Amino acid sequence: MTEKIDTYKIPPQVSRVTETLKNAGFKAYLVGGCVRDLLLGREPKDWDAATDATPEEIVKLFPHTFYENQYGTVGVVNDDTDNERLKVIEVTPFRLESDYSDKRRPDTVSFSKNLEDDLKRRDFTINAFALDISGKGKSGSFTGNITDMFDGRKDLENGLIRTVGDPHDRLSEDALRIMRAVRIAAELDFSIEKGTLEALKTHASLLGHIAKERIRDEFVRIVMSDTPMNALIMSRELGIIPFIAKELQEMYGVEQRGVHTYDVWEHSLRTIQHAADKNFRLEIRLAALLHDIGKPRTQKFSRETNKFTFYGHEVVGSKMAEKILRNLNFPTKLIQEVVKLVRWHMFFTDTEQITLSAVRRMVANVGKDLIWDLMNVRMADRIGTGRPKENPYRLRKYQAMIEEATRDPISVGMLKVDGKSIMKIADLEPSPKVGLILNALLEEVLEDPKLNTKEYLEKRTKELAKMPLENLNKLAAIGKEKKAQKEEEEILKIRGKHGVK
Repeated sequence: MTEKIDTYKIPPQVSRVTETLKNAGFKAYLVGGCVRDLLLGREPKDWDAATDATPEEIVKLFPHTFYENQYGTVGVVNDDTDNERLKVIEVTPFRLESDYSDKRRPDTVSFSKNLEDDLKRRDFTINAFALDISGKGKSGSFTGNITDMFDGRKDLENGLIRTVGDPHDRLSEDALRIMRAVRIAAELDFSIEKGTLEALKTHASLLGHIAKERIRDEFVRIVMSDTPMNALIMSRELGIIPFIAKELQEMYGVEQRGVHTYDVWEHSLRTIQHAADKNFRLEIRLAALLHDIGKPRTQKFSRETNKFTFYGHEVVGSKMAEKILRNLNFPTKLIQEVVKLVRWHMFFTDTEQITLSAVRRMVANVGKDLIWDLMNVRMADRIGTGRPKENPYRLRKYQAMIEEATRDPISVGMLKVDGKSIMKIADLEPSPKVGLILNALLEEVLEDPKLNTKEYLEKRTKELAKMPLENLNKLAAIGKEKKAQKEEEEILKIRGKHGVK
C-alpha cells in the first residue's frame, strides 16, 4: 500500500543520494528504520537507501564510496559533514536472499528490480517501509510517498513489534532478530505481538549460532535504552539471558532480606533502571547491572540472625564481571572501569567514623576519574533496594568528604613561582628564608588573587629578600594563618553545598 505522508526533515546529505540515483534513471527509496523514525517524529540514528541499480552502477554515480561485502551494500561517503550519522549513507540494491544456513547471513544474494522483493525480506513490519521522496517542502523538509506492504503503520500506531510474514521463518533465518525484537521494543517502549513473542521463545536457542560481538551490540543498545529493566525481564522470560551471560541467570530468586526488598535479580534490574532514568553512561549502567553478580556464589544463611550474608561478593563479582565483559568482547578500557566500579561499590561505611585518609585510599583505589561514577553506582544501588531517597545524609556526607579529599589544597604550590626560582631571583642558598618568602607571597595572593603573576611575584621576591628576618617572619606567619582560614572556609563551603556538617 502506498500513501501520501506529511513533510519530514531529511538532511541534504541524504536527499541528494536518492536524487542522484533518480537523476540517473534508477528507482531510489529511503528504507527501514530511518523511515520508521521519521514517522515517529524521531531523529534517525542512521540512513539507508534501496535502489534497482547494481552495486557497480551505484559506485559510478558517487565520488567517494566503499563496497567491501557480498550483499551489495555500497557506502556513500559524505565529506561535507562532521555528523557521524550522516558521514556514510548505505545504499543497497533491491535483493532476494536464499537460505540462512548459519542462522545469520544468507547463503546467496541476488539483485532484483522490484521494491516488493526487497521489503519482503525485512525483519519487522515497522522496519519494512520505503519512502520515495517526491518534492521539497519548507525549511529543508521533503514530501513523498510511503510504501507500506505489511500494515507497519498500523503496528506503529498500536506500539507493536511484528515480523514480516511468518515469525518462525523470519527468526530462524537470522537469529539475531530475536535480540533485535527485544531491543527495538526497549528503545521504542513497544510491546511484541503474541505470535512473534511465542516464536522468539521457540527459537531463542538459535542465538548460540550468533557471534558474541553481534550479541554485545544488541545488548549495549538494550542497556542504553530508556527501559532496560523491562527488556531484561523479557529476555529472561524468552530464554535470551544465557546467550548474553549465563551468570545473570544465577541472580534470579536469590533472597537477600535485611534492607533489601527484592531478590538479587530484581534489585539489579531496578538499579540499572535508575541508572537509565538518570541517563548515566554505559559503564555506570553495566556496573549497576553487574554490581551484585557475585552474590549468588557467596550467599550464606545465618540461623542466629535469620539473615543471609554475602561476604566478599564484590571481589567475586568483579572477577565475574571481567569474565562476562571479556566474553562479549567489550573494549579493554571499558572492562577495566566496570570491574573497578563493581569491586569497590561496597565503600559505604559509617560516616561518623570514616576518616579523610580512608576516603583518600578509596579515591586511590578507584581513581579520580571514576570516583564520581562510583558514587552514581551507589546512588542507583540504593534506589534498587526499594528505598525512596536517592541521596540521603550519609551519601551526601560521603560526597562532601570525597570532594574535600580530591580538591587541590591551598598551598604555596598555587604560586606562579617556586623555591628554586626564588633562590635564583634573590641569589639565596637553600634556607628557611626561602620558605618564609613563599608564605609571605601566599598571604598577598590569598588577599588579592590577581597578584599571582610571575612578573609581580619576582619583583616582590626581591623586595622581601632584603627585608629583616624579623619582619619577614611576621609576614610569613600571617600567610600561614590566612592559609588555614581559607582552608576552613573551603571545607565549610563544600559541606554546605552537600547539606552536611
